[in-house]
Order: sequence, then structure tokens, then C-alpha cells
Amino acid sequence: MSIEEKKRQLALYRVQQAEESLDEAKYLFDGYKSPRSVINRAYYAMFYSVLALLIFEPYSSSKHSGVLSYFNRRFIKGGLFSKDLGRAVNKAFDTRQRGDYREQVALTREQVAPFLDWARKFIDSVKDYLKDIGHI
Repeated sequence: MSIEEKKRQLALYRVQQAEESLDEAKYLFDGYKSPRSVINRAYYAMFYSVLALLIFEPYSSSKHSGVLSYFNRRFIKGGLFSKDLGRAVNKAFDTRQRGDYREQVALTREQVAPFLDWARKFIDSVKDYLKDIGHI
């Protein structure tokens, strides 16, 4: 298997992870489970999509903030994706951080509900982009 085929397979795997994470977020939301868990899975749906993009980029980072910074610089400021998608992933990151790491933060269903639609749009946009450039 060539390097390009390995990259393609990894990108498809990351997109699958994104889809699974969004399915989990919807399942949790529909079951009236913790909004903290919903935003966690919705954020990861977007994050795994970004990782699918980065497979084909000369960049790597072990930190979420570094990955998002590169995504914003390369793909949002570069005009490859809408600013709305950049705002969505950044807001999802911030909301997940607050819910996971700050004490006594109580997220509501109303706060996390929009992230389900944003994650869907995010994944679809990444998949369309990767298809358009022939990577998946």
C-alpha cells in the first residue's frame, strides 16, 4: 500500500470517528443525558474531521489548541471553509473545556443543542472538501 493510500485510509477512519461521535452526541441528547457529554461528543465530531484534513498537511500537534489554530489559519483564513465553521469548532472547544474542566459549570440542553447541527455541517463540509480534492 502506498503512502497516499495509507493517508486516504486514515482520513476515512477519522471521518468515521467523526460520524460515530456525532451519532453518540445525538443519542445522548435524545436520551436527555448530560449536556456535558453531548458537547464532548459534538466537539470530537468536529475535531476528528479536522484531523482528517491534517493528514494531508505538513503539520502535526499533540494539543487541541495547536490543531485548531492551524485549522483556523490554513482553512478558515485561507478561505477554504466558511468563517461560521471556524466559529463553530472554536465555540465547541471552549464550551467543552468549560464543561469538562471548570468547577460547578452546569451546561443546559439549550446551550448544547445547536452544536449537533454545527457538527453535522462541519463533517459534511470536510467530507465534501476531501472528495473535491480527491483525497477520499
